[in-house]
Amino acid sequence: MPINRRRLSDLLLNANAFSAVPKDWHVILTDIKGSTGAVLTGASQNVNYIATGSIVTVLNLAFKAKIVVPFFFGGDGATFLVPDVLVELAVKKLMAYQTNVMQTFSLDLRVGSIPVEEIYKQGYKINLSKYGLTKFFSIPVILGDGLSYAENVIKDEFYKLDQAAGELEDFDLDGMQCRWDQISPPADLQEILTLLIAAPEVDKQALAFSKVLRAIDEIYGSVRKRQPISVEKLKLNTTYNRIKTEMRNRIGKIKFFELLQTWFVTSFGPIYFLTNHGRRYLKRLVEMSDTLVMDGKINTVISGTELQRSQLFKVLDDLENAKEIIYGFHISNASVMSCYVRDMKDDHIHFVDGAEGGYTKAAGILKGKVLNNNM
Repeated sequence: MPINRRRLSDLLLNANAFSAVPKDWHVILTDIKGSTGAVLTGASQNVNYIATGSIVTVLNLAFKAKIVVPFFFGGDGATFLVPDVLVELAVKKLMAYQTNVMQTFSLDLRVGSIPVEEIYKQGYKINLSKYGLTKFFSIPVILGDGLSYAENVIKDEFYKLDQAAGELEDFDLDGMQCRWDQISPPADLQEILTLLIAAPEVDKQALAFSKVLRAIDEIYGSVRKRQPISVEKLKLNTTYNRIKTEMRNRIGKIKFFELLQTWFVTSFGPIYFLTNHGRRYLKRLVEMSDTLVMDGKINTVISGTELQRSQLFKVLDDLENAKEIIYGFHISNASVMSCYVRDMKDDHIHFVDGAEGGYTKAAGILKGKVLNNNM
């Protein structure tokens, strides 16, 4: 698809920039059951690792098949749009990863799939466009309520995959890295705001989201200005426990020699980042951080001040009182990041969440408002 580089608030209002996802594609969803409880007991980083691992599993498969797969990071899971030719193997690999997650972390990673055609038959929509978030990083943008419907169906306790169909495939987490410590806001900013915003009326979704994004731009500035990740605040976490957790998630066990090798390489990371190649990588890392997800909702992590937040919340409260949107949020003093690095030059993606389970806690507030308003 062509990359749109106009303001996102304007792109959303251009129906011609969106195309319906082909009906022979499928929605695949991963979700950690009980993620809120896990976050409250201090396992938020593990929750992020597991969600990132599900994305790496699918993207490695898609890369080998030379297929580009739209995906959406959600903090405690992920959503994918996958063509028919890839869906069966993708689900099998995710189910193998699901088994590893349960054995390693004692967390239940649910995996589900539903055909896009079935979503359309129920009257829901999935319209897709492609937006250039930065010069080097583009994201899929969804308008419509189809992915929300798919999430509700897949999370239903009675919706089960046929797990007996064929043997489980080996999963592939090559390139997954989670070695950064919590990241404080850039020097002149005070806090990290994690936002989830939904629009109750799908036909008015584009306009509602356009208003929200325009307000964020006006109050916080461009994506670059509100970016929660800055080179100056990046710090590698070289502790044994962090590297051990990454290895357990990636291969399901600890290999002592490989663990020692990884620790050694990571310990010398600060020296590498002083080189021209290292500085280039850090610059690209900031530009290729996934801080805005548009999956039929607005999901974003931004840095700013308390004054900016109060100004934005006034706009959001007015839109919510007018029943144009409904939103959840979490405020923290840091962000967390996990990475998918296929090579250190240009082929890497960095998934960002607010510290202490930002997306998960914001989702809890959003769900509570939905229940209270019977929406």
